[in-house]
Amino acid sequence: MADDKDVLRDVWYGRIPACFTLHQDQVTEREAEPYYLLLPRVSYLTLVTDKVKKHFLKVMRAEDVEEMWLEYEGTPLKWHYPIGVLFDLHASSSILPWNITVHFKDFPERDLLHCSSNSVIEAHFMSGIKEADALKHKSQVVNDMQKKDHKQLWMGLQNDKFDQFWAMNRKLMEYSTEDGGFRYIPFRIYQTTGERPFIQKLFRPLSADGAVHTLGDLLREMYPAAVTHEGAEKRLQVVIHGIEPLLETPLQWLSEHLSHPDNFLHICIIPVPSD
Repeated sequence: MADDKDVLRDVWYGRIPACFTLHQDQVTEREAEPYYLLLPRVSYLTLVTDKVKKHFLKVMRAEDVEEMWLEYEGTPLKWHYPIGVLFDLHASSSILPWNITVHFKDFPERDLLHCSSNSVIEAHFMSGIKEADALKHKSQVVNDMQKKDHKQLWMGLQNDKFDQFWAMNRKLMEYSTEDGGFRYIPFRIYQTTGERPFIQKLFRPLSADGAVHTLGDLLREMYPAAVTHEGAEKRLQVVIHGIEPLLETPLQWLSEHLSHPDNFLHICIIPVPSD
């Protein structure tokens, strides 16, 4: 892996200011003040909102409390998507802080998965890491790790410890000089429209003749509408971690440096904000 630790740190410590307010239909014993929090882009909502839950439970009656869930402007927020992906997909054009509404009843069964404990998040996270390594290394790296190594990855994310996480994650980002990159790039392309929640297919970082594949190459094959032809009006933005990378950026570099902790490159396709 190319050693560009400043990029890795910038990605890890990316934060989104958020304001949590209780939904107006919730019955409270006294007024519920908003709660402000800096959300880590690379984490998951259910992993970092315990303080939000405790804050609002102080004004709730126990009999009115069910499972907490969050929404933004009528859209339930999927806890199993990284926070940065949720923001980029649904709220990137909004004014900060990100205004999130808190619910304790009427759980939207059709839209959200239940999350009863952090062990559910851990299982989801490790499943992503294993899937990504199957694509990159035929699962050889994950299979060579011990249980304590898997735990180190999880604890690094859970406790927001960059060095702890990357001391182990480096192994998942390595490849031989002969290969010149991963076997396949683990990626998911998200959109706000369409039937499928995301696009995910096999795509190599190098072409059959050894040419380096770029972000533009990936999009031209997987989501051609996102690649604007010369002179055409730009209607869609391609966003990763809140930024719009150049289409000429090598896909292998993006995978090594801009993947989320689950080792997937999460790419959001969003409409260009109107003036």
